[in-house]
Parts: sequence; structure tokens; C-alpha cells
Amino acid sequence: MNSKRILFATMPMDGHLNPLTGLAVHLQQLGHDVRWYTGPAYADKIKSLGIPYYPYRQAKEINQINLDTALPERQHIKGTIARLRFDLNNVFLLRAPEFVIDLKAIYDEFPFDLLVCDMIFTGAPFIQKLLNVPVAAVGVVPLSETSPEVPPAGLGMVPANGFFPKLKQDFIRYLTINHLLKPCTDLFNQLLDEHGLPTTTDFMFDTFVRQPDLFLQSGTPAFEYPRSAMSPNIRFVGPMLPYNKGGRYPFRQVELAKQYKNVVLVTQGTVERDPSKIIVPTLEAFKDDPKTLVIVTTGGSQTTELRARYPQANFIIEDFIDFNSVMPHVHVYVTNAGYGGVMLALQHGLPMVAAGVYEGKNDIAARISYFKVGINLKTETPTAAQIQKSVAQVLADRNYKRNVQRIGIDFMQYDTHSLCTTYIHELLGKLEPKAELV
Repeated sequence: MNSKRILFATMPMDGHLNPLTGLAVHLQQLGHDVRWYTGPAYADKIKSLGIPYYPYRQAKEINQINLDTALPERQHIKGTIARLRFDLNNVFLLRAPEFVIDLKAIYDEFPFDLLVCDMIFTGAPFIQKLLNVPVAAVGVVPLSETSPEVPPAGLGMVPANGFFPKLKQDFIRYLTINHLLKPCTDLFNQLLDEHGLPTTTDFMFDTFVRQPDLFLQSGTPAFEYPRSAMSPNIRFVGPMLPYNKGGRYPFRQVELAKQYKNVVLVTQGTVERDPSKIIVPTLEAFKDDPKTLVIVTTGGSQTTELRARYPQANFIIEDFIDFNSVMPHVHVYVTNAGYGGVMLALQHGLPMVAAGVYEGKNDIAARISYFKVGINLKTETPTAAQIQKSVAQVLADRNYKRNVQRIGIDFMQYDTHSLCTTYIHELLGKLEPKAELV
């Protein structure tokens, strides 16, 4: 295929941007003119990939780093549903008109043939219609499309079994769509109407899956709830992982790890700045256990302080460690249920203990439990005793390891970037071509 102009557009958050970087570099290496639109906090990361960068201009950059200062009222909102509703409206939907202004200006300079975005980049449904540009969205979280067999997205539920549990699940789905999250769908329709676009009768989550011309779902059906049907634009492509140059932050204590009976890797991701949520309880759980090596990645948050507080010989505390480098030497992964880390753990056959609730992490943790690849603690603030008990359970029950290895083998059947490229080229090939780049 001749070179195309491809614009990547993402919400300014690690979990929305990082999984797309590998695909962007791959498409650029194939000769496409790839550029990227996202928040200023990610300018250096995009430029380091050698990809031209467009900053947010009209759009406000709101993410976990500045969430409480940009939206101070959020701190007073309690409950998973109430906070989900607030975040969808204020962090995502209300940014859509700002994205539209920025993207129209970019299009005047760079008339892109394709928009590639994370699934909840809210400018996409508008630009798709206003500029008549095809959209390929990437599912950077578990598939959120509504289906009779599965619970509604966002609640951290697993599919029901049995007549009465299924009735309850149906009622919760109806309640979620028509009441609990209806204000979000109403706001989305209001914004569509203000832009002269037809409104939708679909649930908002469904629109963001079904409306793109192509929906590239990270992961495989082996780690997704079974469904009788899916939207025809959905393609599973295997784990969408960040671009990895290799050699950065390698794990250098391999020989040390071999001396321990058990090796535990713990992380809270790169965004959560409070190590007391998962890291500290994990260190407390194993500070008197000389048979267990605990490897901590802090994401650059309070590393020096944690080393001073926990000088035990069986603790390794670093800002960053390449997970591909360390995971082959680990027995259990303690995680906040970030999707990228979970994808890597599945790929490496590594069972998990998950402690995540907000920002959709409850749905990821629920799948960890459902597929029996680990334990879902159903909290953001586990105790040391909970972590110690769960790690021991995962180590003692070999079924966790067998289940995660089965999914890891399934992942190996997917050549992610080749599949994405094939589907993107198929999409572009069906459309009326614009002038090719010379």
C-alpha cells in the first residue's frame, strides 16, 4: 500500500497512550506518515519515538497527575458509579468539543487519511462524521460492548450463572444503561446535537466500540468473557504493548533472584503516586520472610524513602525495571490491575494478585478472578495480611499457573502489529483514495 497520512490521537494517560506506541512506530517503519496528537505531558515521549507531535491547544490536559487540582470537587465524590459518571463527563466527554477544534486545525495542515485513537478518545466520533475520516479505535481495556451474556462495563462484575443470578445481572445492566450512566449518554447526545450530528440511541460505551470503522481489541478471546455475538468491526489482535527499544532498565539481579524460593514483583503503575496503597503493604507482608524476594517498581515515586524505610536484603526497590526482563524470573505479580501490566503477565505465564477498583481496573481484576489466573482483592488498599495470604494461595495452587500459561500460549498465536496493519490496510483499501503522498 502507498504511504498514507495517519494521525494518532489519545487521551493524556499512560494506559491510553502507551499501548499504541508500538503500532505507531511499526506503521511509520512501513513508510506511512505517522503523527501524534496528545497532551503536553507526553510531548517528549512522542518525540523520542521520532514521530511528529501536535499538542493540545484548545483541549485541557486532565489526567491522574492533575485530576484533583483540575477538578477539586472530585475528591468529595464517593462510590464507584458516582466517580465513574463524574470522570466520564468531566475528564472525557466535555473535552470532545475542544478536541474537535484542535483536530480541525491539524487537518488543515495535515489532511490525515486515518485517525487511530484509544477507544475513549472522545473527539473521534465527531471527527469521523465532520471530516469524513475513517477511525480505527484501540481497545486498551477489556471489551466494553454490551451483550446479554455479560455484566455492564465499569462495575467489576463477572458473568452470572443460573437463572436468578442472570435475572439480577439483566436488571443491573438495565439500571446502569437507563439510569446510573444515562447522564453520560445524555451529555454525549447533547454534544453531538450541538455539532449538528445525529444523536445515538445506543449506550455511550457501545457507541465508542461500534461506531469506529475498525476496533482493534488488545488481548484475545481467551481473556474475554464469552459472548454470543460482537459488533462486526471488532478484531482481536493480541496484546497491544508499548514500543520497547530494549536495553532500558534491565533486571540485573538474576543470580540473586535464583537464590530465593519465591519471587514477587509488585507495582502500582506509573501514575499512582501513593506507595501506601499496594507497595507498602506488600513490603510489610514479606519484610520478615527471608525466603521471598520482593521486587518493587515505584514509577519514580518515593524510591529513596522506601529504600531507607525497608533496607531488608530480600527487597529490590527501583524506579523502573523492564517487565520483559524481570517477569521470566518472577513467581507472582502483585498489581493495581493496569491492563498493560496484566497483558505482559499473561504473556509471561505469571499468575497475579490484583488490587484495583477505579479507572476501569475493577473490570480487569474481575477477569483475573474469572479466568482463575490470580486473585482479585476487590480493593485499592489491601492489607499486608491480605497480600501475604493471597500470594501464598497463588503459589500453593498450581491451577493458577496452568491457567495463565494456557492464555499465554494463546497470546503467542497473535502477531499483533502484523494483524493491526492488515486490518488497517483492508480498511483503507475499501475507501475512496485521496491523493497519495509523493
